[in-house]
Amino acid sequence: MTTTSTPTVSPEGTRAFPRRWPRVAAAGVVTALAVLTTVPDRLGGLDRWTPFAQIVAFRPYVVVVVGLLGLVALVATVFRRRFWPFAAGLLVVAVAGAALVVPRLVPDPPPPAGAPTLTVLAFNVYEGRADPAAVAAAIRAERPDLVALPEAGARYAGRIEALVGPLGYRAQASTSPRVRDVDGVTVLVAPRLGAVDITIGDDMTVPDLQVSGGALGAVRFVAVHPRSPRLSRADEWRDDVARLATWCAGPAPTVVAGDLNATLDHSVLREATRGCGDAAVRRGQGLTPTWGPWGRTLGPQIDHVLATAGIEAESVRFLTLPGSDHRAVLARLALPTGPQSSSTGSASTP
Repeated sequence: MTTTSTPTVSPEGTRAFPRRWPRVAAAGVVTALAVLTTVPDRLGGLDRWTPFAQIVAFRPYVVVVVGLLGLVALVATVFRRRFWPFAAGLLVVAVAGAALVVPRLVPDPPPPAGAPTLTVLAFNVYEGRADPAAVAAAIRAERPDLVALPEAGARYAGRIEALVGPLGYRAQASTSPRVRDVDGVTVLVAPRLGAVDITIGDDMTVPDLQVSGGALGAVRFVAVHPRSPRLSRADEWRDDVARLATWCAGPAPTVVAGDLNATLDHSVLREATRGCGDAAVRRGQGLTPTWGPWGRTLGPQIDHVLATAGIEAESVRFLTLPGSDHRAVLARLALPTGPQSSSTGSASTP
C-alpha cells in the first residue's frame, strides 16, 4: 500500500506575493514616471507636445536627479531589501538617459590646420534689451565675420550698427521699424566678406535672413529664430524647427545660427538637422547652458551654430553679455576647400 503526501504551503508563502505586489506596483509607477520625464522623445515623439517639450530640454539635469534617487534607493536596500525594485528601475532609466547626453562631452578630432575659417557669433538679445555697447564691445574684440541676433528688429539693428559701423560692419534686420524687436532677426556682416547678398525668408514665423555671395563663395549663412514651445504656439514651434531641414538637407554648404528654442534632446530638432553638425557638440561642449532662469548657469543649450558636412568646428566659446537671459555662442569654423569653395579663403584669417 502506497501513500501520497500533500505538500504543505506555509502561511508566510501564501501571503508573500499579496504583501509584495503593492511595492512592485509602486516601483513600476515610479519607474514609468522616470521614463516619461527622462526619455519622452523615445516614446513616439511625445516630446513634441507640452509639457514634455519643456521637460526634455532639461534632460541632463533630469538624468542627475533620477540617478541620485536611484542611488538613495540602492543604499536603502542595505537596510530594507524591499527598496530594490525602486533602485533597479531608477538606475536603469538614469543610465539610459546618460547614454544619450554624455557623448556630447566628447570632442571630435580637430579639423586640419590651414583651412579657411569663418567666425560666427549668435546671441539672442532678449527683446532688444541686451546692452548694445556690450554687444559692440564683444564684436570689436572678437571680430566675427557674421553675427546673428535673434529678437533684434530694425530698431535694435540701427542702434548696434551705429556702434559697429565704424568697423565696417553692415546691419540688416528681417523686419521693419514698425515691428517689435522680439519678432525680428538681425545680421551683421564684416567688411572682409565683401559685397554679399542678404535676403529675407518668410518660411518661419519670425522671418529669417540668408547671406550669400561675396567672400563666402559657395557657403551660405542663415540666421533663424524658431518660436518657443509654449502651449499656445506648440504647432508653430514644431513647424519652425522642422523647416531647418531646408538648409541642413540642401546641397549647398551652409551655416545656420541663432536661438533655435530646442536642444538635441528634442526629436524634432534632431530630425530637422540630420545633415548638420552642432559646433558645440563637435568641440565637446554640447551640454553648456545658453539659456536659463537661474542666471544662465543652469539650463538647456538652445542657442546653436550648425553647419553642413565639410564645415568643421575649430573652436567654440560662450560669452556672457549684460541685458539678456541668453549666452552668446562664438564659433570658429573651418570651411571646406576645393574648386567650389576656394573663394572662401578670404573670409577670415587664422
